[in-house]
Amino acid sequence: MKKIALLLALVMVFALAAVPANAAGEKLVLGTSADYPPFEFQYPNDKGDLVYAGVDISVAQYIAEKTGKELQIENMGFDYLLASLQKGDFDMVLAAMESSEDRLKAADFSDPYYTDIPAKVLVRAADVDKYTGFDSFGGKYVGAQTATTKETIVQEILTGAELVSIQTVPDLVNQLVNNKLDAVVLDGAVAVEYAEKNKDLAVADIEFEVAEPYRVAVAKGDPKNLLPGINEAIAEMLKEDKIPEFYAQAKNLEGSAVLPE
Repeated sequence: MKKIALLLALVMVFALAAVPANAAGEKLVLGTSADYPPFEFQYPNDKGDLVYAGVDISVAQYIAEKTGKELQIENMGFDYLLASLQKGDFDMVLAAMESSEDRLKAADFSDPYYTDIPAKVLVRAADVDKYTGFDSFGGKYVGAQTATTKETIVQEILTGAELVSIQTVPDLVNQLVNNKLDAVVLDGAVAVEYAEKNKDLAVADIEFEVAEPYRVAVAKGDPKNLLPGINEAIAEMLKEDKIPEFYAQAKNLEGSAVLPE
């Protein structure tokens, strides 16, 4: 009987070992802030319902499929994402997010999956010639999304600028269009998208250093042991060169995204 019990125990151990660490549960809950085309945004489908799209959404869907999960998306302000992740509201966060010293205190991060062009400064087209260097922003009100690395750029690089932190990117851009801000710092591709879609906006001819790569965030300590599966999926996704495909899909759809006029 002892031998039988031992054999059964060994069978159970090997059976458990054969199950991927992140296979428990059917849902993979994504936290994001869907106001940041082409990386995450919402657009109306044929029925008029708002659905999610963007590079990060496609990456999350790829990860979900590779780990055998059904993706569930939760949308909220960017500055609340990591706090909600710590509380267990999400399994992971994708929101064009870089790791940083402060963020590493609150979350663990995956291997990189994408590196954007460096940050850009979005200004009104009529004023674009005024901004020729970092010292052109003295006394100017420069916006950045709350809790992003763009706040640091305004405070530490744009000499003399007054930082205005606002929760959502559409609100930032609206404030710029309506002359309540002088400039807005955004991830490069996002700034270019807004400038392309609004003739009254332009990207200032100012170059920042190379951007930090985007990563997937999970709860600190990875209590659900998600990172191994996420990193494996990222490695396979990059090997298959999926990011250009996801980017093209996002570009095709973002024309229907809700953007400020």
